[in-house]
Amino acid sequence: MPILLSLAAFLMTLLGGLVADRVGARRHLVLGFAAGVMLGLVAFDLLPEALALDAPEIHGVPLPMLTLALAFLIIHIVERSMAIHDTHEADYATHHHTRAGVGLTAGSALVAHSFLDGAAIGAAYQTNTSLAVAVAIGVIAHDFTDGFNTYTLTSLYGNARPRALTLLTLDALAPIAGATATTLLTIPNNALAAYLGLFAGFLLYLATSDILPEAHTPRRATGQTLSVTVLGTVFMWGVIGLTD
Repeated sequence: MPILLSLAAFLMTLLGGLVADRVGARRHLVLGFAAGVMLGLVAFDLLPEALALDAPEIHGVPLPMLTLALAFLIIHIVERSMAIHDTHEADYATHHHTRAGVGLTAGSALVAHSFLDGAAIGAAYQTNTSLAVAVAIGVIAHDFTDGFNTYTLTSLYGNARPRALTLLTLDALAPIAGATATTLLTIPNNALAAYLGLFAGFLLYLATSDILPEAHTPRRATGQTLSVTVLGTVFMWGVIGLTD
């Protein structure tokens, strides 16, 4: 049963990635929408879920908020130290290689998140079938955006289309693997809360520092890009509200 439910998540993830692959000239709109979706994912899903796990506070601050700040600072320091935003031609090879690595890291983080989504379905099934179905509906509803973001982030950072499709395939398979592994794997609440905070900080940095500036490169389309960014955030609000 959990594996059958996760198969629906597999199909929805693939659909999201294939939509991102087909946009062509409207790439700026895809990036703007993806940034809004990522903001909504952080604010409406990842952080509330992390804080609900009752993780310990460290010097007065909840653990997931500390790991959020840590992830944000780490990726900022790495990018700056590697001069990722340098456009000097002599540094192009290093620049391109580093960007590709960031894209692969982002895609891999989304794969890990999808694995946990599948694990959530399996864990819920161990409680009762109706709960598993409810959790699966929530996972399926936002797996379209997971696939969309996995392909968009991987390709945005200079990875070729085959590599982006490979990450998309792994992301689609991850819920099935998570649901299958649930009987063998138990993640402590504190570790899960710390991971969710890290993932939130990672996505928040990529959305604000890289994706939105890239989306606004064609200045003639600024109004459209702003609109789809807001739409992406509202979309995630709707998805989370319907599946809560």
